[in-house]
Amino acid sequence: MIIIGEKINSTLKAIRPAMECRDAATIADLAKRQTEAGACYLDVNAGMFYDNELETLQWLMETIQDAVKTPLAIDSPNAKAMALGLAANRNGQPIVNSVTGEKERLQAVLPLVVQYKASVIALCMDDRGMPETAADRVGIARTLIKELTGAGVAIGDIFIDPMIRPVGTGSHYGNVALDTIRTVKQEYPDVHIACGLSNISFGIPARKVMNQAFLVAAMAAGMDGAILDPLDKKLMTFLYASEALLGIDDFCMNYITKFREGELEV
Repeated sequence: MIIIGEKINSTLKAIRPAMECRDAATIADLAKRQTEAGACYLDVNAGMFYDNELETLQWLMETIQDAVKTPLAIDSPNAKAMALGLAANRNGQPIVNSVTGEKERLQAVLPLVVQYKASVIALCMDDRGMPETAADRVGIARTLIKELTGAGVAIGDIFIDPMIRPVGTGSHYGNVALDTIRTVKQEYPDVHIACGLSNISFGIPARKVMNQAFLVAAMAAGMDGAILDPLDKKLMTFLYASEALLGIDDFCMNYITKFREGELEV
């Protein structure tokens, strides 16, 4: 499972003050703890700093990369910020988070993905907005994969995001996401699937329970990556158990190792 640690994100109220105050110790500690908890990548987002996103992102990139060698997922709707982040990257192959089927966004971001040989998260939405049905989302995924591979992006460097919408706003949204994941993975087995896991539970109580249940269902449907909180020990326990049940973890060796290391919450 490709785990993208979500915690260094300016949309999170708990971490934003550390960014505002340039608290390098807090950011470095969060980078280290997410890495130690199993994050393969660290998401880096300064998008809430509308007036100085570029300056804040530059500082975050330097602070994180001084602390850990974990590759980064550079997360911004701003192509200028994305370009800055990619230029400042020194932790191996980064992930561009993200591109969409929207013409303007695709034209701005795709050249950066190609130039820096980055992986990329591609969202199942286009100029018509976010589709309601799995069929329409799969159609956008097909178009994005064609555009990306046609520009020279390796199929294994593409992460399709099925666009998770809160199940509390529509009881069908869980199935729409799962059907999208299942179909894309069946048609393109070498493409990765990654989503913002906690979006499923927005606005409802006991969000962690919903996140845990959705993680298991999505992994069973074919999801092999997620932007999530690796410091949520219970969530990670479900992840390791699901890998074993789905045959991803040979002879349950990783699960057993995590148990012996005290990493499972039972």
